[in-house]
Amino acid sequence: MTAITGKYADFEGLREQAVALRRAGLSRRQIRDRLHVDNNDILNRLLEGEPPPEWTKRPNAKDDLRAKARELRLQGWTYDQIQVELGCSKSSISLWVRDLPKPERRDPSEQAKLAARKRWEHELAVRNVERQKAKLAARQEIGSMTERELFLLGVGLYWAEGTKDKPYARREAAQFVNSDPDMITVFLAWLRLLGIERDRLRFRVMIHESADAKVAEKYWAELAGVDSSRFVKTTLKRHNPKTVRKNVGDDYRGCLVINVTQGADLYRRIEGWWCGIVGAAASTD
Repeated sequence: MTAITGKYADFEGLREQAVALRRAGLSRRQIRDRLHVDNNDILNRLLEGEPPPEWTKRPNAKDDLRAKARELRLQGWTYDQIQVELGCSKSSISLWVRDLPKPERRDPSEQAKLAARKRWEHELAVRNVERQKAKLAARQEIGSMTERELFLLGVGLYWAEGTKDKPYARREAAQFVNSDPDMITVFLAWLRLLGIERDRLRFRVMIHESADAKVAEKYWAELAGVDSSRFVKTTLKRHNPKTVRKNVGDDYRGCLVINVTQGADLYRRIEGWWCGIVGAAASTD
């Protein structure tokens, strides 16, 4: 400790002046220059217990991290867990939370589970970023679509999801059923390409009886760009108490059924188009 001698002999008098200047809002440098105190140890002792004025406090870029670290520590997190969560060093964490009580020691197996869950959450986040990048790149590969490409796509789409004629059930009718709004959008675009007039289309919603049918009807009408008056009576599916439904929630809107009236000729052409696609695909071998 620096001995108080010479010009600092009247320490108490000097301290009174330093405290008065500090409370008046002066910085350390200003007090040092005003009192001619060139010894930092003496200056620290003169200002001991006196907080600096607000204007001298510079914002700390890590203030938010410090606050979050303290919050997590109070929740019982370990240094390792806080470090993984915030990405800062253990030394900084230790400095920020050293005045807080230590969390209760957890069972090693519980700690291992928490660490594994944290690693898995991080892995899922990384995978999601990669997934979105792959989807975006694939989407950009498609670019614009020609009418022929849309025509072929629509034929395949119908043959996968539309009603088909069977030897045991003669159904030469053009009917398409799906719960995916994107599939419905593409199918309607295909019908427009074929020149099917909108007044030949009839719409119907199929939905579970516990869902909000009116909301579903409004949603599908807006998607199809038609008035809900064009919809025939909604088909309600009975609940089977032996099954556990997963298609629940606000985004469950059932299926939309699209019928093309007087569609026998259209169906026959669709079946012929599909046979042509199969033959052309086979000939590429």
